[in-house]
Order: sequence, then structure tokens, then C-alpha cells
Amino acid sequence: MNSWRQRCCFLGILCASVVNAFSLDREAFTFTNYDLKVQVEPGQHRLGVRGKITLRNDSSSPQKIAVLQISSSLDWHSIKAGDKALQFVSQPYTSDIDHTGALSEAIVTLPEPVAPKDTIELDVAYEGVILLDATRLTRIGAPEAQANSSDWDQISAKFTAVRGAGYVAWYPMATDAANLSEGNSLFDVLGRWKAREAGSRMHLQIGVTRSGYTEPAQVLFNGVQCLLGMHEQMDLAQLAVADCSYQPLRLDAPTFVIADYQVLERPTIEVRYLPGHDVAAANFADAAEKVAPLISEWFGPLREKAKTSDLPVPDAAPFESGILLLTPLASTDPKLAGLAAAHQLTHSDFLSFRPWIDEGLAHFAQALYLEHEKERQAALDYMGLHRSAFAEAEKRTATPRSEDEVNHSLVNTTSEELYRSKAMYIWWMLRDIVGELALKKVLAAYHPEQDKEPSYMPHLIAAQTQRDLEWFFEDWVYRDRGLPDFKVESAFPRKTMTDTYMLTITVNNLGAAGAEVPVTVKFAGGEVTKRLEVRGKNKAVIRVEVPSAPQEVVVNDGSVPESDTSNNTFRIEQEGK
Repeated sequence: MNSWRQRCCFLGILCASVVNAFSLDREAFTFTNYDLKVQVEPGQHRLGVRGKITLRNDSSSPQKIAVLQISSSLDWHSIKAGDKALQFVSQPYTSDIDHTGALSEAIVTLPEPVAPKDTIELDVAYEGVILLDATRLTRIGAPEAQANSSDWDQISAKFTAVRGAGYVAWYPMATDAANLSEGNSLFDVLGRWKAREAGSRMHLQIGVTRSGYTEPAQVLFNGVQCLLGMHEQMDLAQLAVADCSYQPLRLDAPTFVIADYQVLERPTIEVRYLPGHDVAAANFADAAEKVAPLISEWFGPLREKAKTSDLPVPDAAPFESGILLLTPLASTDPKLAGLAAAHQLTHSDFLSFRPWIDEGLAHFAQALYLEHEKERQAALDYMGLHRSAFAEAEKRTATPRSEDEVNHSLVNTTSEELYRSKAMYIWWMLRDIVGELALKKVLAAYHPEQDKEPSYMPHLIAAQTQRDLEWFFEDWVYRDRGLPDFKVESAFPRKTMTDTYMLTITVNNLGAAGAEVPVTVKFAGGEVTKRLEVRGKNKAVIRVEVPSAPQEVVVNDGSVPESDTSNNTFRIEQEGK
């Protein structure tokens, strides 16, 4: 009878936990501070973590339950508040926020409810293995080789690199489920998490146990080499402990790397490379030094050196986090190294906590580099490759809801396609509108600590140019009004008394987003281009004088992203034909 009662009691507790799990507010707490001791055994692929985390209740109600999540390849050992062990239920939780496609979730009962904006400090302990695992990608149909080249995180004897949220939950976190098969689910969940963690800090003490090495490997945290301290010989192995200074998380994915790197130092960049990759490292450093003057001219003097670290797998997808770039140097095309360096050096020169500014400018810098090295058309072609990345995201119904326009806007979006690729176009358009010199002055006047409101940037532009571009920011940044759709509706030529031709052109913008767009008139032997501002769902007229009979009018040269470019050309019938 007692055994039966015990089983019923356990079942009741389990059912209560399951019911509770469905009503959990997983995103109630922000993890504001991490102070973790990380033990890595590369030969065993093992990770063990002990340490303290601080949680702040950012919900509007007291919270008695906290959710802590780690990778499904790791197991919870204990969770304490002070010296008191806390009760928790550990369960698997399906989510593509981790490369395994699942999390090990601890539902923790706190000693007392935590009031809104109050904090609680917890002692945590967990351990397990981190192996190469691309389950989340292969289960949605990605070829295994392609999946492994993207999710290359692992702990191994030869090389260890583990990225944070969005790749491997190697430190405690808490998010709603993310699903790669559901549109932007992963980006939305990850974006909310990074936004909450932007002001958080992390300190690591990483102990590395290695066998058969006389020298400890380098330990890097977010590209910064950790200070090696205590060494302890243990039979045929040795333990080296590296102290990694407190770092703000901002929008980065906390990443640690353990490798036998050699270092190449240049004035603007620090390249860490693996044995045998010295030529590739030199090529990359040379490319960075070559592009550095252009980047400094646009984005100011170097704040800190860019940091590039080598990856051993030739087809591994490059990964960028702040000033750190992890990339397989040996397989990097020297012709493309300048493109990567332009992006990386922009992050080293210019800092913003707004993704559309931070990432948008870094992509804009790549277009500037191509224009500088080749010509404007090369930059426009490169930007065109990015257009398809966000074109689908910009498809809207004829009457989009107002809340959708705000939620999907660049100041709020969590979509990388928008705050990277679309933002690149926005900076290019702003340069065309206000001029190169004025935009450089705007960027020089930018201070990230003062950027507390979305209106900060347009106010800087107005101060430098005396131009009110609120309409532009309203359509492209504050709200997501989709893309413009320019159509040359008519073009009427008139011969003047001086034998030139005056062409009156009407351009109709069928889209909801306005822009200033180039209008080009072609004639025998040449062409003339002028710029025309066409607001969303409006028409505008421009007059262009050309020296001989006009043959064709083209609106937009590719510098403004459009939803439809098939109606951009207007042929002019010649009299007598």
C-alpha cells in the first residue's frame, strides 16, 4: 500500500511539473552576470562547469519558478541558492537554439518569489560532452556535409571551438522554443535573447587538461587571449588554467577556442593561424592592411585590433562575432580576403549597439571596398546578390497591418537578412542622398552611448546636412513599408530652340516605401543621370535636357532595392519611325 501511495505521489508531482512547464514564462529572467569555472578535457570531448549566475526578473509579476537551459548533451548536477540546494525538475526541451536540436531544461523552484527588477544569484553545476553535431540541420533535410560545415562546434584533442547562443548552449540560458522549419522562428527567439543579454557580462576561468603536450594551447574567449596561470602536472597529463577577463556580451555569441595557434601581428589586425597556414595568414593580413586606410577614412581611427582565428576544416562556414572572425584561412580566396577584412575592420573602428547600424555599416563597407577597388557597378552587383536574401521577407499584403510595420522594422527586427543586407542598402542610399563627405561627418559624430532613441541617427544627419529625412527613416527604419516599385509612366521629349531635347519624365512608385532614385536618359553617344525623390504610392516628375534625341529612360541603377524591376525601362519612339 505504501509503495502504491508513493508511486501515486510521485505521479502527482510529475503531472504538476508537466502542467507547470506548459505555463512557464521562460523569458521572465534576464541572465545579467556569469562567473563560471569551465573544465575542458579535449581528449574526452568533455565540458564541466561550476559557477555563479545572476538572474533579474524582467517580467511584470513575481517569479517563483526559474528556467535554466543547457545543451541536451550536458546534464545538470546541482542548482543552489546560497548553501541551499534547490529542487528542480530536469526535462528535454526541443529547440534549435542548440546544434543538437534540443536542450536539457531545469525547472527550478526558487526559495522565495523574486519581485520584478529584483535579482537572485544561483550556484550551478553541470557537465557532459560537446561533439560535432548537426542534428537540427539534418532533420530538416540539409545534406550532412553542408550541415557539418555550418555547425562545426566541438571539443576535441586537435581543435576546440564552441560558440554560444544560437549554436551551443554551453552556458545557462532560457528561451522559448526555436524551430528552423518555422520561418524566422530561430532568429526571432535568438534576437530576443541577445537583446535581453546585451548589457550582461561574463567571466570565465578555463582549465584545460591535455595529454602528451609540453606547452599548453592558447585559450581565447571572444578572440581575446586569456591569461594562462596555474599549471599542474598530473601523471601523463597537465592542467593549465586560463583566466578570461570580464567581457560584455552585447549582441555577440560568447565563444571560446582552444588551439595550438601561431600569431601574426600587424598594425590593424592580429591573425592566429594553425601550423602550415602561415602563407594564408600573411595573405589575409596583407589584405587587411591594404583596406585599412579606406575603412579609417570612413569610420574613424582603430578602436582595437581586428582578430582573426584559423579554423582547421577547409569548408567550415566563417563565423563573426564583434571584432572576432573565425575562418578557414587555408581555403580563403586571396581575392575575397579584402572583402572579409573590410567587414571585420569596420567593427574594429566603429561601434553601435543597434544591429542595423553595426552590421549594416560593416556590409556597406564591403560595397565601398569593391567600388574603391573596381567601380560602382561592381559594388551594385555585390549588393544585388544580397537583395534576394531579404526580398522574401519584404513581401507584404496590399494593406499591411500597422503593428507588422513596426515589429518588422529595422529598429526592432531580429532577422539577419534585414539588419545586415537591407541595412547595407540603406546606408548606400543615404550616401547617395546626402553625399559622401556629409555621411562621413555623421559617422564621426556618432557616439554609441548617446544613441538611446531611434531618432538619434536622423538627428545627426539633419545637423550635418540641414536635410529632414524623417520620411526616409519612417519608411525604411522605423517602419517596414516593404520595397518601392518604380515605373516610368511616361516620357515626353520636346526639341528646344538650341537643338537640344527637353524630356519630361513621370515616375510612379507603386510600392509603399519612398526613395531618392537615379533616372538615366540614354541618347546616341551618351547618357545623362539625375536623381528624383519619389514617395511611396506617389508620382514625381523630372525634366532632363540632353544634347540629342532621347532613346530610352531607365529608373534605378540597382542602388535602391525594388520589389519589381521589370518596369524600369521606357523606350522613346522617334518621330518619323
